[in-house]
Amino acid sequence: MRRGTLDDLAAFAAVARTCSFTRAAAELGLSPSALSHAVRGLEERLGVRLLARTTRSVAPTPAGERLVRSLAPALAEIEGGLAALADWRGAPSGALRLTTFSSAARRVLEPTLPRFLLDHPAVSVEVVIDDRLADIVADRFDAGIRFGESVERDMVAVRLGPDLRTVVVGTPAYFARHPRPETPADLDAHNCVNYRLVGGGGLLPWEFARDGQEVRVRAKGQLIVNDADLSGAAVRAGAGLGYMLEEDVAADIAAGRLVQVLADWCTPFPGYHLYHPSRQATPTLRALIDALRRPEA
Repeated sequence: MRRGTLDDLAAFAAVARTCSFTRAAAELGLSPSALSHAVRGLEERLGVRLLARTTRSVAPTPAGERLVRSLAPALAEIEGGLAALADWRGAPSGALRLTTFSSAARRVLEPTLPRFLLDHPAVSVEVVIDDRLADIVADRFDAGIRFGESVERDMVAVRLGPDLRTVVVGTPAYFARHPRPETPADLDAHNCVNYRLVGGGGLLPWEFARDGQEVRVRAKGQLIVNDADLSGAAVRAGAGLGYMLEEDVAADIAAGRLVQVLADWCTPFPGYHLYHPSRQATPTLRALIDALRRPEA
């Protein structure tokens, strides 16, 4: 396309819509003579009369009407794209879509998101909680929050907290009935509470590592859940062993309500990270990241 043709098409569309060179010129910030010259030049290049002019009126010809119908969607899309650039400048505003899982929603978003929304009334946030690791580009999410080890390497990842650990726990009453496991293989003789991944459908494997050896155990037991609170309630009631985030049971362990086993097999892993595909985050997303990295005490 010849340089300047897009401007001339926009000029023609404005005249056709307003049926006036004077009104269109004021709208575009041009003089009526410059606007008339631009439209006439477009007609000459196309070899088609686009506007019917009289001393009192201006109206599109049949060819001009057809061109207007073709131009309208494209010009509207261009205007929308330019308007969307506001997301990259000025104060945070607009919508954010986030994907995460229940533990991250509880630990990362619950303490901070309400305050963030109060501080930024022009921002709206949609949070989709799903164990499945979503394709944030294909599913049109602005960002996700997952454990660091789950984040794809081509994503921009921002750490939101320290390393975490998953531990194996049971009640003193449970261990009064069953010997404590000394190795992950011993779990085969225990009643374990399993967690089914909501999106993926499979059971969460119990993963361990020591001295360079990695072990994945398919634990067995009477209960399978897809809710962390129900799993925790069953473990605290003595119904079986749980494979749980240390931060969720630290108080129970300290108080003696739960007993940790296989401690030397439970190693730290990267904690919660926010990730997004663009090297240049919008001001709105940057504001959310800043808020999540500085949670209220």
